[in-house]
Amino acid sequence: MTSSERPFLNRRLAEFGTTIFAEMSALAVTTGSINLGQGFPDTDGPEEIREAAVRALRDGRGNQYPPGPGVPELRTAIAAHQERRYGLSYDPDREVLVTAGATEAIAATLLALLEPGDEVIALEPYYDSYAACIAMAGGTRVPVTLRPHEGSFRLDLDELRAALTPRTRLLLINTPHNPTGTVLTREELTAIAQLAVERDLLVVTDEVYEHLVFDDAGHLPLASFPGMRERTVSIGSAGKTFSFTGWKVGWVTSTPDLVTAVRSAKQFLTYVASGPFQYAVAEALALPDSYFEAFREDMRVKRDLLSAGLTEAGFKVFRPSGTYFITTDIRPLGAELSKNGDGFAFCRALPELAGVVAIPNAVFYDHREEGAPFVRFAFCKRTDVLDEAVARLKRLAA
Repeated sequence: MTSSERPFLNRRLAEFGTTIFAEMSALAVTTGSINLGQGFPDTDGPEEIREAAVRALRDGRGNQYPPGPGVPELRTAIAAHQERRYGLSYDPDREVLVTAGATEAIAATLLALLEPGDEVIALEPYYDSYAACIAMAGGTRVPVTLRPHEGSFRLDLDELRAALTPRTRLLLINTPHNPTGTVLTREELTAIAQLAVERDLLVVTDEVYEHLVFDDAGHLPLASFPGMRERTVSIGSAGKTFSFTGWKVGWVTSTPDLVTAVRSAKQFLTYVASGPFQYAVAEALALPDSYFEAFREDMRVKRDLLSAGLTEAGFKVFRPSGTYFITTDIRPLGAELSKNGDGFAFCRALPELAGVVAIPNAVFYDHREEGAPFVRFAFCKRTDVLDEAVARLKRLAA
């Protein structure tokens, strides 16, 4: 094979093309549809935090390369947040690392901790970057599928145990869980912690939706469970909590050895990023509890609004306990409208059918047949936008 005949994209990434988010967002633009696909708010976060970023820019803070681990103010604020919220104590100088969003944190962590051939167990369906990052690190992903049970998606602990092999290196746990909205319970997390300790596994926890939990659910960091502080890399982010997703400020908290390992990979990715925004996020993390409570309540109201509208339109709705996504089953719409339960075909047709864009959950599965009839909608939009989306979706029931 000549160099001109050889595929340019290496085998590890050959399965990953243009993301479904890019396709659906482009479809929203060309059809003038309401985009409830990609998970970003359509309003900015607190004005005082935006002004803090402007102040940092004007004061010349962060306009040049910030320190590799992150600016001290933010690392201190992250440590204080973990202590105040969860009673987890971290040294801001040795156990906190600032990253270019949670996506870089995930990539750097997997690149640092995996050897080729190591197996990574992830909860399926999963955020699409997980699969790509595992592949880039040379690992093998092993999905454990969350399945519908009594109105939500639940983890089968027996299936999780059965997935473990001598090659299992790491558990990648996402709670609150995107896309299903599941929040793992204390019992589930206790079982995961026990497995990790028994098998001497590392655990990476994606907790970017930690402040978006509803009703009786509560976020419990896995690092707070017995035996887990020393083996868990916890990942957080400012984007989802403060509605500044474009700032790309994330972080890692863990032991000095694990943070040093992750930093070794991170320094060759972005090196540093988001300088002035780091100072603003430091102030955001210190906002009073009233901010977090109001933010959560606002999203709960929007969840209920869209859930009711989707139900009236004929979808089966899995009411989320966390995140700002709703997963639906399209099959109750009937074979014709649901494209025989084909989420891809349905989402590509939905802009013409109802002027709304959603995401087929099958893109988050290795076993695509498991996710075929499920479709995800985002409710992190203005109320008037959701009202209009609901009115349009009700055409499906006509």
